[in-house]
Amino acid sequence: MSQWPSAKAKRVLAALLSIGWEIKRQSGSHHTLARTGWPDFVFAFHNSEEIGPRMLARISKHTGLKPSDL
Repeated sequence: MSQWPSAKAKRVLAALLSIGWEIKRQSGSHHTLARTGWPDFVFAFHNSEEIGPRMLARISKHTGLKPSDL
């Protein structure tokens, strides 16, 4: 079983912003996030969309997000 819970995209984006990511640009639901020392990351989910454990694990590999950040 995964250590990641399911979460709404709005909550995940808020968690990314709280750990130091900044919105570099936005086009619709696509947010390009930037953080010093990390390559840019495109967060392409609608706010009300549910993100499952598997996708959260993928996001964490690219952003440094941890389950405790949610």
